Amino acid sequence: MSGADWLLICDAGLLALAPLAMFACRRSWANGAIHGAALILCLMAGALALSTLLAGGAAQQVVLPLGLPWIGARFRLDALSAAFAAVVNLGGAAACLYGVGHGRHEREPQRVLPFLPVFIAGMNLVVLADDAFSFLVSWEVMSVASWALVMAHHHDPANRRAGYIYLLMASFGALCLLLAIGLLAGPAGSYAFDAIRAHRVSGRVAGLVLTLALLGAGSKAGLVPLHVWLPLAHPAAPSHVSALMSGVMTKVAIYAFVRIVFDLLGSPDPWWSVPVLLLGAATAVLGILQGLLQTDLKRFLAYSTVENIGIIFIGLGLALAFRAEALPLAAALAMTAALFHVLNHALFKSLLFLGAGAVLGATGERDLERMGGLIRRMPITAVVFLVGAMAISALPPLNGFVSEWLTFQAVLVSPQIGATALKFLVPAVGAMLALAAALTAAAMVRAYGVAFLGRPRSNAAAQAKETDPWSLAAMIILAGLCLAAGVLPGFVIDALAPVARTLTGAPMPAQSAQAWLSIVPIAESRSSYNGLLVLAFIIASASLSAFAIHRLASRALRRAPAWDCGFPEPSAATQYTAGSFAQPLRRVFGARIFAARDQVDMPAPGDIRPARFTMLVRDRIWEGLYQPLALAVGWTADRINRLQFLTIRVYLSLVFLALVSLLLGLALWD
Repeated sequence: MSGADWLLICDAGLLALAPLAMFACRRSWANGAIHGAALILCLMAGALALSTLLAGGAAQQVVLPLGLPWIGARFRLDALSAAFAAVVNLGGAAACLYGVGHGRHEREPQRVLPFLPVFIAGMNLVVLADDAFSFLVSWEVMSVASWALVMAHHHDPANRRAGYIYLLMASFGALCLLLAIGLLAGPAGSYAFDAIRAHRVSGRVAGLVLTLALLGAGSKAGLVPLHVWLPLAHPAAPSHVSALMSGVMTKVAIYAFVRIVFDLLGSPDPWWSVPVLLLGAATAVLGILQGLLQTDLKRFLAYSTVENIGIIFIGLGLALAFRAEALPLAAALAMTAALFHVLNHALFKSLLFLGAGAVLGATGERDLERMGGLIRRMPITAVVFLVGAMAISALPPLNGFVSEWLTFQAVLVSPQIGATALKFLVPAVGAMLALAAALTAAAMVRAYGVAFLGRPRSNAAAQAKETDPWSLAAMIILAGLCLAAGVLPGFVIDALAPVARTLTGAPMPAQSAQAWLSIVPIAESRSSYNGLLVLAFIIASASLSAFAIHRLASRALRRAPAWDCGFPEPSAATQYTAGSFAQPLRRVFGARIFAARDQVDMPAPGDIRPARFTMLVRDRIWEGLYQPLALAVGWTADRINRLQFLTIRVYLSLVFLALVSLLLGLALWD
């Protein structure tokens, strides 16, 4: 049997775990057994996908007697689907390993255990589907299973609202993808992807498909302004589910966009890259700016996901522009940068969400203002969370630096583009990418400093204990992979070469054979990077500094209390808070973008009331787009509700008019 067959068998095994979990979820062994079995299946599926990718990604197709009668259920494992299947199963394995320990504390395991393996299987089936019916059914399985996991703690009204909004946005995205694939299939209804590739659309229809793909995939990935469900749903779900949704499910949406636009839609026009670049740049900057205003740790990480999705779409937009201009090597560079960031974000965002889950389990808190000092109580979690924070901040020698550096290299070759509009747009997008990277570093310094450094700000933080060994193992493995991908990026780039070749017509130059394991994306005269040398320099300089301090300087050790600013009793209230750290950036950017303003209630002299500071932030996207839409839907529903009270003669007349309208539409279509 082929690798595609075995992958489908692994997915069938994941689906089979759902009924077992339903009947056994109350047993003491159920958590470890279900998570452990899902872990083994994810490792097997991930190994199969990775081996297929490393072997060159030759297409393997499987047709099952399911789905539409005249085409069956078609599944295909090629270079693109193998790369994303590897990411899906890597994230799934980390979440399942974490769940072996962390899941023991779940209050309602019957709401998590049956749906988690179905969620992972649904994501796998999306990237394997090779016809429209199988793709959309798998997409809905993924969406419904993840919605059930978001609603696991449904007793909280905020979680119910998050689930409702997520379901609405998921339905909207699925409708857009349905329409996009319908346009690709054309009047003949050729729903197999092979037939769609043979029947290329062009002109206005192609532009409409691009728009629908942006809306459908963007709503699931978190493109601004379709991102409103992320900061609501990700904090509501259990922590390892949040890691899957943020680190993996958003990448399945990226896969859907790449599959439709780069594979099924055909050769791009130059203007296709403009909306992708604009949305990507806006998403990157607005996502991290909104994250800077959050004090809920998981909500902050959700907004950080929005920012990273923007970075990925910037890379995809550049790849579209270069491909339209017949610059295959530059397109391969941009595509590789985007795919590398897909992997990187899956690694460090999963790590950060799992770390946030460990903190939540130890303290019961998600509010940064009630943490502090956790580096003493949870030292291993603090170290691995720091690795994730440095990786997402694009600091060398970790993996986040490499993919963002490659994206900047793609921006720097943009003068080769002939289109005048893109000559001005791409440098502006590069500047916004640099701004987003700087703001991300500031945001992660704020989050890590307030949560792990300083003194505890609550009794819960002061009494926190390190999390269980299973959860620590999952986080340590992800941290090690972040370091390995950053130190040895050439192997990752070469592994992604079959995908770049398939989508852009050319791969990047082979990197693993470069001297000293450097990477040279364009030419040695232009730029190069060596993560191994950077790591060696950091280790050597840190060791030399430690030696100089402890051996060459005075050996006397004197302990003294920290400067207390004139207060005789140290208090956690004298520390910087998350809000005060972000205040300068909030005043620069927030007033215009989010209408942020400060309110200070200062009591008069002699009044014993405490002074109070309140920060007010408005979500202009929600107020300007979604609130009016909700009001319009409510108003329309009230009017349509009258149709329930009509007579039978009126109902028959309406049915007749609807039938005539449909026939007229078909006649005009033909």
